[in-house]
Amino acid sequence: MEKTDEMVGVAEGVAVVSVEPSLRRIRPWPHGAVLAIAAAAAAVLLLVGTQWLDRPAVQAWRTVCLAITVQALPFLLLGTALSGAINAFVPAELFTRVLPRRPALAVPVAGVAGAVLPGCECASVPVANSLIRRGVTPAAAFAFLLSAPAINPVVLTATAVAFPGSPAMVAARLLASLATAAVMGWLWLWLGKERWLRPVLRHGHTGHRHGSSRWNEFRLGFQHDFLHAGGFLVLGAMAAATFNVAVPRSVLDTFSGSPWLSVLFLAGLAVLLAVCSEADAFVAASLAGFSPTARLAFMVVGPMVDLKLIALQAGTFGRAFAWRFSTATTVVAVAASVLIGGALL
Repeated sequence: MEKTDEMVGVAEGVAVVSVEPSLRRIRPWPHGAVLAIAAAAAAVLLLVGTQWLDRPAVQAWRTVCLAITVQALPFLLLGTALSGAINAFVPAELFTRVLPRRPALAVPVAGVAGAVLPGCECASVPVANSLIRRGVTPAAAFAFLLSAPAINPVVLTATAVAFPGSPAMVAARLLASLATAAVMGWLWLWLGKERWLRPVLRHGHTGHRHGSSRWNEFRLGFQHDFLHAGGFLVLGAMAAATFNVAVPRSVLDTFSGSPWLSVLFLAGLAVLLAVCSEADAFVAASLAGFSPTARLAFMVVGPMVDLKLIALQAGTFGRAFAWRFSTATTVVAVAASVLIGGALL
């Protein structure tokens, strides 16, 4: 009987190894489809010479969409290039060496590490999984997962450009995001259960692999992240432009006139739009009818909880973890935005 169980375990292991590559081959297609659909739609809508495209509403939509995309694109390029460089050239063991051994201290240190190790939110999920498999406490890995795409230098610089003359907005985003990451790490230490996690062997964004070219890994990582995030950037710009042009002012006044409704509305919008963190500040800046605190909530919630991140977390750690963690993160992020935004903005 023991031999049979061992054989079953081996068979299961073989199944994982044999199925995982096929899943990795299939998984990028939706991202490419998103980019292709977004690019095709943008190309059609940006063409000139058609009568309906010369209407004022369509021209306003086109102007807003192009403005958001053009402003955000340089920061998206820089952010994905830095993310690919870290994946290819920074040793994976660096994290385990620099983090304190005490989990309660490792959580804030991992959160602050996100400020110096930029990466997009999509890459942060497999990086966190890699850290856990290398012995880092899950609480610290989750703090890094939340902070890296939210408070890195590229994101903060983009925020400063999107909100010129408003250093308080940059400081508020930094403090609210860092506080959310630390609180979620400590909450996991207090309430988290290992049975909620379903570690899966993954091979993306886990550092340099021996025997492979670092420059080739950088190229592949940059290509994947840019195409992935670029598609969502175009969709986010289109959605934001549609939101600004098509939604009646009376509906906006209903939400923007109430401090609490405006915060909850933009927090929910951030989850649905799934804009890349290097570009979300420009989308938030375009939502001029809402309060600064509500736009802060959009920028704090977005890099930590959105539809694509929930799907990535569910596929990596399991659905039991993803729904609990995403729900708790949203609540903590909104609360941190309201408290810090109310004090600074």
